[in-house]
Amino acid sequence: MTGRWKRAWRRGRWFALGLALVLVVPVLAAGTALRLNYTGELREDAKTRGKDAIWLGHAWVDGRKKDADLIAFAARIKDTGIRDLYVHAGPLEHDGTLPAERYPRAAWLIGAVHRTMPGIRVHAWLGDVLATEGPNGLRLEDAGSRAAVVTSARQILDEGFDGVHFDLEPLHSDDAHYLSLLDDLRALTKAREAPLSVAAHQIDPLPAAHSVLGAVSGSEKWWSQEFFGQVARRVDQIAVMSYDTWMPLEGLYGGYVAQQTSLALEVTPEETDLLMGLPFFHEDDLGHHESAETVAAAVRGARLGLGRTDPDRERFGLALYVDFAAEERDWTAYREGWH
Repeated sequence: MTGRWKRAWRRGRWFALGLALVLVVPVLAAGTALRLNYTGELREDAKTRGKDAIWLGHAWVDGRKKDADLIAFAARIKDTGIRDLYVHAGPLEHDGTLPAERYPRAAWLIGAVHRTMPGIRVHAWLGDVLATEGPNGLRLEDAGSRAAVVTSARQILDEGFDGVHFDLEPLHSDDAHYLSLLDDLRALTKAREAPLSVAAHQIDPLPAAHSVLGAVSGSEKWWSQEFFGQVARRVDQIAVMSYDTWMPLEGLYGGYVAQQTSLALEVTPEETDLLMGLPFFHEDDLGHHESAETVAAAVRGARLGLGRTDPDRERFGLALYVDFAAEERDWTAYREGWH
């Protein structure tokens, strides 16, 4: 190797090292911060406020679930903080409409819950894929589709549901059409004295993270904290989908949930219920590592964030996703960690 090539090789080596440091050091620093965020003492008063929720699968309204299932479920949630049931009654069509044949047993479920579980509210969980990252899906920019979604919400309230819960994904940050839809939905639900709730994306863990990821991949994943607050001010209840976080270790995941809890508390009005999602499901893929995203870590993270940021807030709870994938250990961790 000649002297010139040696110098070039050394320059290249130092450039590669510098690039690695630029990429790796921030990741290591962020990981360290999250792990530290998971440490500390839990406040004794950072526990259930009796405002928890659970997402329930479609089997509860399509005829598969029977009276015996409801009796068992009532026993399961007795003496927990669960007050709201998000029962899957959709999905919506891509034009925003909702065929009535999607929920033939809704009246049975609503009546049975009201009789056997006083104080428990039954919400219709409606959603659809949005055409934000592909050619197919619901288009919020279409005024007719937004109007149809409002009509579907009216239809579901006429069926007897206590409230309506929306999960529209992937929803990019700063979507003005979504805010417009929420304004129209809130006018309807307020007139009907019914709660409006939404499932929310996670908040930027680093400044402008959603913009950076969107520029690189076309998929944003997170919302800006400002947009999260704009959504929270338009609804009665906002449930953060604080799972599928990419976190590889339990300590990092718990610290991430603590961070997300604090970020959400900072911009959620006192009159809006804020719920942090719990992973009551078990998968292993790039976005979700079962060994890391545990119920115990999520509960501890939520308690840490609540205790540090707004310990006196009453309108706070946990949201369990999802009933049909839950295992006994999930229920145990929820009860032991939160009650």
